[in-house]
Amino acid sequence: MKKKIIVIAVAIVAILLIAYFGVGRSFFEKYSYGTEMADLGEYFGVSEGELAIVIENETIVPKAITEGGEVFLKLETVNDRISEGFYYDGTYNGGTLMYTCADGTYETVLGSDACTLDGAPESLGYVGCIEKNGEVYISTNYISKFLQASFEIYEKHVRVSTDGGDFDAKKVTSDTQIRTLGGVKSPILREVAEGEIVELIEAMEEWSKVVTADGFTGYIENKRLDDAGIMSYSAATAPDISTVTPNLLSERVVLGFNSIAGVGGNDTVYGALDEGNGMNVIAPTWFSVTGSDGSIRNFGSSAYIEAAHNRGVKVWAVADDFNYRNDNGDTSFSDIDFLSNTVSRRALENNLVNACVSLGADGLNLDFEKLNSECGPHYAQFIKELSVLTHKSGLVLSVDNYVPFSYNEFYRLDVQGKFADYVLIMGYDEHYHGSGNIGSVASFDYVCFGMDKTLENVPANRIINAIPFYTIVWKEENGKVSDSYLTLANQAEYISKYNIGYDWDEETCQNYAQWQSGSTTYQVWFEDSESIRAKLNAMNSRNIGGVGVWRLGYGTSDVWNLIGLYKTMTTESTN
Repeated sequence: MKKKIIVIAVAIVAILLIAYFGVGRSFFEKYSYGTEMADLGEYFGVSEGELAIVIENETIVPKAITEGGEVFLKLETVNDRISEGFYYDGTYNGGTLMYTCADGTYETVLGSDACTLDGAPESLGYVGCIEKNGEVYISTNYISKFLQASFEIYEKHVRVSTDGGDFDAKKVTSDTQIRTLGGVKSPILREVAEGEIVELIEAMEEWSKVVTADGFTGYIENKRLDDAGIMSYSAATAPDISTVTPNLLSERVVLGFNSIAGVGGNDTVYGALDEGNGMNVIAPTWFSVTGSDGSIRNFGSSAYIEAAHNRGVKVWAVADDFNYRNDNGDTSFSDIDFLSNTVSRRALENNLVNACVSLGADGLNLDFEKLNSECGPHYAQFIKELSVLTHKSGLVLSVDNYVPFSYNEFYRLDVQGKFADYVLIMGYDEHYHGSGNIGSVASFDYVCFGMDKTLENVPANRIINAIPFYTIVWKEENGKVSDSYLTLANQAEYISKYNIGYDWDEETCQNYAQWQSGSTTYQVWFEDSESIRAKLNAMNSRNIGGVGVWRLGYGTSDVWNLIGLYKTMTTESTN
């Protein structure tokens, strides 16, 4: 009997062993946790000498590189994905990386372990930038010197933190792993300890896609996670050294542009000052770029400045990129020639500032109207460098701009908002001379749009909106459109001479006239005290820094009286 029991027990054990190896083992293998570690190089898509870049938990396409124990990011990646500010000139001193801040311009040459601030040397202890395969790369240490960004370096990736922000947090409840995919057999990215906080990206039935604090994006079982509420990533704490302290007037700016076509034109200052009731800044068009080397034409007059100062009016000399070339038919150079070359660009900056200082001007007004998208980064660097010089010289820097649209965003109002004292919007030319496109020069909505778009990048007290002291008389005959200017000063006489009737147009907030003479149809959207009152009220409600007018010699006393009233108001209307 005993032997029989033993035989039966052995048989049962044998059956169990057979069941385990036949069924149970496959069951165990199917549902047990895999221990295979992921190939991190393959996971991040990097080769030897490369690191993946994880920015705010997003792994981006460009790669960092390692050289000499340093980690380098491509210049384009830094400016596009972290923060713009670095500027590179491959022809200056054999290749120079620049960063302009309120104190001046830092420069480091390719392969150098030192930099300079306006010529004063500083040892870095590491190489600031290198060139590889025709691309410029910047050391993470050098980036951190200027930008609000921090870098954590790991085996196969570098994690970049900039702005911080809130995230949906989960707390890991027991030691586990983060895996490349949902599933117990998926390769392991790394071990995850109890108590770690991860960011939830996507919750599924049994697994959740998460990001760890060190930048691994993968999957953890839901049973290992618990809600931790909304948390915040810490922003990088490096100081912001890029924004200048603006040099502002103690009252609203009332600026009148004075068109000066030659030295003899400076005699118009007396009539201009008499016209401008409430004007506290006069802007004569004195300087114009004359060559690709940064040379300028100068019509400036110290006597002009003395006359203005005797009336309590400041002088901001205007510098343009078109009058000299228009006057002389010179097509031998373009803006890109003197802006993209550091030697020429800085020569222009020094020429402008030195001219203002020697004349005794109070400020410089920049009126560059011939830029294209190619000029964008060079113009931004020009604004920055010029700002440093003007502030060191005690000059106010104001910059003129078209009403901002996507097609002219290369004028970089965001850069101007940090470096220029005033950003002036030319709130006119909605429909312009010679365009053949009939319409208002400056409708109410157009002017408001210009201010509102500018407010997205520039503080209100640093915005000046310029209004036109002219309109356009549009003529259409047999499908052909021509036009002529009509100033405010000549408008009443014109209306009387041709016995023109007009009506208020609510859409444009202007008086509108249309009449027929023979086969010609005439249309005018008038600028007058009513239309300008509406614009001034819109400016007043936005509490911007002031008003400009194009131009002196075109105005009328009733309009200037409104402007004088606007200057002293803060919240009331000009009614």
